[in-house]
Amino acid sequence: MKNTLKFIAILATASLAFSSCIKETFPEGGTATSEQVGESSSALKASLNGIPAQMVQGYLVYGSQVHETDMAFPGTMIAMTEMLGDMYPLGSNSGYDWYRAYNVCTGMGDNSYPSYLTWFTFYQFIKANNDVIASVDIEDPEVGADLKGMAGVAYACRAFNYYMLTVLFEPVENVYTDISKVKGLTVPFVTEKTDGEISKNNPRQKHEDMIAFIISDLEKAEACLKEYTPDSGLFPSLPVVYGIRAKVHMWDEDYANAAKYARMAITAHGGAPVSKAQWLDPTSAFNTANQAWMWYGHYSAENMGNLCNFIGWVNGENDWGYASLTNPSIDRSLYNKYGENDFRRLSFYDSTVDYDYHCARGNDFLEGHDMLALKFRCKEANWEDYAVGAAVDVPFMRVEEMYLIEAEAIGMTNGLEAGIQALNSFVTTYRDPDYSCKAKELRDFQLAVLDQTRLEFWGEGWGFPNAKRLKPNVIQNYEGTNAPDASFQINCKGIKPNWNMVIPKFEYQSNKAIDGWNNPDPSGVIATTPTPVGTFAAGQYE
Repeated sequence: MKNTLKFIAILATASLAFSSCIKETFPEGGTATSEQVGESSSALKASLNGIPAQMVQGYLVYGSQVHETDMAFPGTMIAMTEMLGDMYPLGSNSGYDWYRAYNVCTGMGDNSYPSYLTWFTFYQFIKANNDVIASVDIEDPEVGADLKGMAGVAYACRAFNYYMLTVLFEPVENVYTDISKVKGLTVPFVTEKTDGEISKNNPRQKHEDMIAFIISDLEKAEACLKEYTPDSGLFPSLPVVYGIRAKVHMWDEDYANAAKYARMAITAHGGAPVSKAQWLDPTSAFNTANQAWMWYGHYSAENMGNLCNFIGWVNGENDWGYASLTNPSIDRSLYNKYGENDFRRLSFYDSTVDYDYHCARGNDFLEGHDMLALKFRCKEANWEDYAVGAAVDVPFMRVEEMYLIEAEAIGMTNGLEAGIQALNSFVTTYRDPDYSCKAKELRDFQLAVLDQTRLEFWGEGWGFPNAKRLKPNVIQNYEGTNAPDASFQINCKGIKPNWNMVIPKFEYQSNKAIDGWNNPDPSGVIATTPTPVGTFAAGQYE
């Protein structure tokens, strides 16, 4: 078979959109080059298998124990939840929350860990995707379905990673920072064809060009995956491609296509939402893939440390990670949006509720820990040994998100009544039989869907893209707040300014096309004193 594999050597620097300091930043040997990948189909398969492993790799960017938020994609899930103000550390140990900068709007500048790690996590993912893409000519008629399918997985992953970079770095207007110069700009393109010279002068792309690029990748992925089924849900399949596309159209406010592709994802996936029994299982809840999970990652003892794993940050029972110090909790005002008969509320300890929470450490452990998070359980209820308790599956995409995207998109295209019917149908069928959306205006309806998304995806973070799109206001200081200290007790009009993340200095120092075109630094824009209850922090661009 000739021309099956293209032997294209790609500089690692190009795939990282970063032309200097690379040896200091990233260890060699983390990802195969496209030449190595292209030597055989078995090598291509091995490289493809490295993609899901990389997505949950502890200390991915630095390669060693430098920062405990260097957690690949699960780190972004936590960061998005904290940016929403939906997750707090309980009590006096809030300083142990290494994700607190995302919540309190401090330490988010171009020299910060949040800026650096977020940017290079996704561009390192993209490098791995590009190496596979560069190795297979999907236009060659002699290329078989398996090779095309593997390329399709890489195209789907690359599309997802650019979607994430766009959501995090494309700025939206707010009253706290001036984004007028960079409005409508996303991130640089780095493809399998990007070389070192291009990477030195590689500008941020316009929103419309990025959306077109992502959709082009998804169309390639769709064509390649129609005749190929990945080995497991660790890899994006055809339903996931439709799901990513629904998310992209939602970000682009193309509601008709968002509804279309969300429904295609639901139909192609064929799995039902997580059941009450699965949601509340004390040994397997949100640590074991089930029929609702469309795409997920998997931790093994070899790819994590005791302080650098998802369960160690989000589960209130374990005794090995920082959660044992931070006691992660849900924001009380968000918790209060669960209906009394909504079983999802039982994922968080409430001393006023008569329920056996089946705490792995005994229910007496929960006393004094109101709102403590128990959604993501330790594997086998093992709260002492991270090599067992943290060796879990982590959901990247669940079918429930498609139902919620579809509901909002239907409302925006077919009218308020149709949207409410779709939302009520999902919630009453699968979550809370007493739920009834009371919205009288489309804006209120969109916010009702956002509430359900935040309730559904606490810790997974998928309320964040929709919140950034809708700018719903962020209220963290209110009567009865459980925000742990003054720095968390802030109220922001529209969005928090740090929802527009900042490109790291290392990038624009080596890529002159970005120098002078960064998002404004949000650090310190919001005072680290409580915003008075019932008011918003003052913004200089109101």
